[in-house]
Amino acid sequence: MTEPADTVALRVALERAHRDEWAVVFGTVVRLTGDWSLAEDCAQDAFVLALGAWQRDGLPRNPGAWLVTTARNRAIDVLRRRRTEATRVEEAGRLVVLEGDEDDERLRLMFTCCHPALPLEGRVALTLRAVMGLTTAEIARLFLVSEATVSQRILRAKQKIANTGIPYRVPPPGLREERLGGVLAVVYLVFTEAYAPSNGAVVRDDLAGEAIRLARLLVVEHPRDAEARGLLALLLLQWSRRAARFDERWDAVLLEDQDRSLWDRAAIDEGQALARSALREGGGWYALQAALAAQHALAPTAADTDWATVVQLYDRLLALRPSPVVRLNRAVAMAMRDGPEAGLTALDELGRPKELDRSHLLAAVRGELLRRAGRREEALAATRAARELVRSPAEARLLDRRISELSTDTYPETSLSENLAQAASRKTTM
Repeated sequence: MTEPADTVALRVALERAHRDEWAVVFGTVVRLTGDWSLAEDCAQDAFVLALGAWQRDGLPRNPGAWLVTTARNRAIDVLRRRRTEATRVEEAGRLVVLEGDEDDERLRLMFTCCHPALPLEGRVALTLRAVMGLTTAEIARLFLVSEATVSQRILRAKQKIANTGIPYRVPPPGLREERLGGVLAVVYLVFTEAYAPSNGAVVRDDLAGEAIRLARLLVVEHPRDAEARGLLALLLLQWSRRAARFDERWDAVLLEDQDRSLWDRAAIDEGQALARSALREGGGWYALQAALAAQHALAPTAADTDWATVVQLYDRLLALRPSPVVRLNRAVAMAMRDGPEAGLTALDELGRPKELDRSHLLAAVRGELLRRAGRREEALAATRAARELVRSPAEARLLDRRISELSTDTYPETSLSENLAQAASRKTTM
């Protein structure tokens, strides 16, 4: 049965309001009450009440203000029931004052959720819940853990904030710059787990887009920080390829096989400009990764990629952080620049680092390089080993096709893509 047009319009308006206003509604109640659990309950109540009220009275001129006011009033009601008579007047009076820019509220929420005193999994879960409005079920599906695990992570993070007196604020100058790196890391982790999940979860382009919006906000707040610009550049350059990443069956399409006419040129142009300025002004980890992504975006075809520059950029990344994942990516770039045997030599030098024990990527890259070198039986064995470890259904189907090709008398000579190892790069940001 088709929904009435006004019902559809209301549902769309509520979804948009939830996406755009959740953090502001949640954060405002946190700021005014200091109670994270109360803020969550009141924010949820405000959206539930909006469904009936907006259906009855029509969409308000300012949905965000309506939601904030409703959540605040719910908080007043709860506090009046909780407090003594003397305290009620003080609490209610404090809650009447509503000041502050929406972006300020998001920044307060982000910096508090990403406080270094909280464990990383708690920071990520709390950011997804408080800043982005995901339910515990959605977060659990994103990371392939139980809802109970997510609930415990969020609860422990809230308790840590309350018990240690972590202030709800954007840190003051000096401390703010020190904390920014942790916020950038969480934003990037949220983006990559939404846009290219490492564990087979469903791709969430909407959530990746929200991470980009947060990265933009951080650039506005820290316009002179090269790494903030580098992160935004990196996210935009990755985001630019979203329309070409999967075929009509939702099978993964390797970078060299993507239809580059589908890439978002506006996002590429903006990302390249940001990447250049970030590198020029001393950007490091994110700026270098953005410069790598820009090299692929600049090339009209995979064969036209400047692989010599790509290798040099990986060398600079290794100088910053000698990560096995970066070395794996560098081995792929070496193979593209100097041939598959050079890549295999680089893989042999890498060995079997424990950081990649549970990942399919090392075996997948080895299988592809062996295939390119004409060593079919070895390539087949390595690719089968990768297939045993892979968790993403789309990547599993890709490996299945490669195994099928290697099992026939003839198999295609396609170029090797750097994105065989791309999915692992998210782990190098932490």
